[in-house]
Amino acid sequence: MSGKDRMPSSENRSLPVNVWYISLSAFFADFGYQAVIVGFPLFIVLILKAPVYYYGIAEALNYGVGSLFAYYGGRLASRYGSRKIAIVGNSLIPILSFTGFAGTVYEAVAIFAGGWWARNFRSPARRTLMSESVSEGNRSRAYGLLHGLDVGGGILATLVFISMVSLGYPFRTVFIITIIPIVVSTFMLIRVKPGVVQGMKSDVGKSQRRSFFSGVIVSSALFGFGYYSMGFLVLTVALVTSKILLGALTYTIFLAVSASVGFLMSRVKLKREALPLGLLGYILAGIGALLYALSLIEKLPLASFYLSTVVIGLGTGFTEVFEPTIISKVSENIGRGMGWLTASRSAGLFAANIIMGFLYFVDPAYSYLYAFSVAIIAGLIVIVTGRTYDRELIAEPQE
Repeated sequence: MSGKDRMPSSENRSLPVNVWYISLSAFFADFGYQAVIVGFPLFIVLILKAPVYYYGIAEALNYGVGSLFAYYGGRLASRYGSRKIAIVGNSLIPILSFTGFAGTVYEAVAIFAGGWWARNFRSPARRTLMSESVSEGNRSRAYGLLHGLDVGGGILATLVFISMVSLGYPFRTVFIITIIPIVVSTFMLIRVKPGVVQGMKSDVGKSQRRSFFSGVIVSSALFGFGYYSMGFLVLTVALVTSKILLGALTYTIFLAVSASVGFLMSRVKLKREALPLGLLGYILAGIGALLYALSLIEKLPLASFYLSTVVIGLGTGFTEVFEPTIISKVSENIGRGMGWLTASRSAGLFAANIIMGFLYFVDPAYSYLYAFSVAIIAGLIVIVTGRTYDRELIAEPQE
């Protein structure tokens, strides 16, 4: 048996060390800034006394301008190297750790946005760096590990937030210590060794790949239109129960479920990805939003909100694994493709957070019904546009 024939089986047993460094970088980054993310809506609405729609506008600003940072982050990754751009963007994320020092909602939004834009600038480069570090056949496994450790760090962050707030520490203290793990995250990216693992491109025609690429980008934007910052889940439970910590626990549950999906997918190789992205990703997350609406309308107990959160976590977990995997395979330039992916989601989230914020102000159930309807449309689009691509990919002869 030739070395070429042995390569796939070897890769099936283990992932390259670069994949672990990138995934650990994601773990420490989320271990830091996710504590700020879960606390941000509570800080604005409950501490600074701003109405809920202010939070929606703030997140729209974060994602709207952030879409430009993501787009150019992807382009610069293609020009100057994904490792350099990922390190630069990651090193600026600690800006958001100073959010707790804000005295007004405007100051809080401005400080948080600075760090969030740096995160968006980094994300396409980090995804590209991952694609360059592993063969095409194992990218879904690599992105599964990345997502699992990424969100796993977020789980710890929310637990730290809940513990420190329950012990009486002010938001300022909780937020500022998040600098430490984010710095460790940047160090992990520095440890990544330059080099590209050459993967075999699919023989599926360019027209099918371009069509599917466009379908995923459009669907990601639409999913963004129906998606929303998880802060809305935190606020919903906190306001329904009148308990901040129960609201924060919602985010912990969401992250735990989403991380579990990532770790599961790191063990599985799939040939067909369009249908799982549509059904298990977008549509399932939409069903979770519908369950939130029903829980509010029927005034169901707390357990129903947490169950709805589990469904959203499952859908989001599959989405975060399948989207970058597909883009890495069908885009002609991975860096630009990842830039488009992050930018399209951010652009959708720009509109979604404004719409969600105002609908939430009118009636919280309306906001979740809106999210459900748009997520279903996104799922159908990606299933239809990926149908031909999936069919021809399955038909390819196996090595």
